[in-house]
Amino acid sequence: MFAFTGKTGLYAQQKDRILPKANQEYADNKFVEAEANYRISSSKFPNKATAPFNLGNAIYKQKQSSEAKFAYVKALKNSNSRGEKHRAFHNLGNVFMNEKNYTQAVEAYKNALRNNPTDEETRYNYALAKKMLKDNPPKDDKKKDDKKDQEKKDDKKDDKKDDKKDGEKDKKDKDKKDDKGDQDKQKKDPKPNENGEPKPAPGGISKERLENLLNAVNKEEKKVQDKVNAEKVKGKPVKTEKDW
Repeated sequence: MFAFTGKTGLYAQQKDRILPKANQEYADNKFVEAEANYRISSSKFPNKATAPFNLGNAIYKQKQSSEAKFAYVKALKNSNSRGEKHRAFHNLGNVFMNEKNYTQAVEAYKNALRNNPTDEETRYNYALAKKMLKDNPPKDDKKKDDKKDQEKKDDKKDDKKDDKKDGEKDKKDKDKKDDKGDQDKQKKDPKPNENGEPKPAPGGISKERLENLLNAVNKEEKKVQDKVNAEKVKGKPVKTEKDW
């Protein structure tokens, strides 16, 4: 997993004080806090690639790789160098490998190599992705649909041949109504996952992780506000946002 260190001078002129702190939190394995600060840095500098790239890494470390790919895509959009694009495509390939989407993984690693043909780790992952794709070819959706259509036709033929009694038909209709009622009840009262954990909130973020993230953001904003208030007490001018 590649990660920008934040020491390349990319943000030196903009005075992004949040990014170095986020990088330190990432290095200390405080991925929730790092994610919160990377989001703040990315919002202050929306056209830069470093914060969204590192944001993707922080999310990936929390075993939310599918969510991380959106941050990597943003990093790609903001990338101005081949090195940045290479790292983003490489990690995007890792996400697709985790999702067992080997077709997209092959393409991602291929694009990574186009931006840095000498990286041996990318080349190894590219070869592995091609092997996995060969061993697990994508299913033909058309054939799958045709098979379902044929099964439906066979079921209809069987229904015509069957001479069921009225009582059995009524019982089946009643069972269907009961099943529909159970389904409606499940929609209103969703159950937790099989492992006992709550289902993820919309967007793929679990409720617990979302709360942790919000707490981290609020804590960071409180620190900033306390610092501003302290500067006011000392009679010093408060720096505006443009100094970041």
